[in-house]
Amino acid sequence: MTKADKAVEKAERPAHLFKPGKSGNPAGRPPGKSAAQKLREAIGQGVDEIIKKLTEQAKEGDVAAARLLLERVLPPVKASDEPQQIDIPEDGTLTEKGQAVLKAAADGLIPVSHAASLMTAIGGLAKVAEVDELARRIAALEAKSA
Repeated sequence: MTKADKAVEKAERPAHLFKPGKSGNPAGRPPGKSAAQKLREAIGQGVDEIIKKLTEQAKEGDVAAARLLLERVLPPVKASDEPQQIDIPEDGTLTEKGQAVLKAAADGLIPVSHAASLMTAIGGLAKVAEVDELARRIAALEAKSA
């Protein structure tokens, strides 16, 4: 639908519809009265007792209660890999760099997932190098023909 079609459609509406600042459904559900809101209010009134009971259960050995309390207080520890230095030939070809990454993964120096990420980066670098080479060739051809 084009802007012109929308303008025509809007002009054809009765004047009493869709006035600025007026709800399209004034008899709709009042805010804050949904079932979820009522449940939140009911739970909110008993939070102190719930926490006290969960704490007692956790102290008595209830692992589920302990887990629930700890998950809400302490964020989960996420696994992180320490950086590993590998030998990638700085002046080598892209093929040599890729071989160095694969060798590091095969030797167990870096995780396979890191090797895959590095190979993707080397592939992206290869595409950039290819575009640079094509631009250089085009510039040389243009200079030669001029």
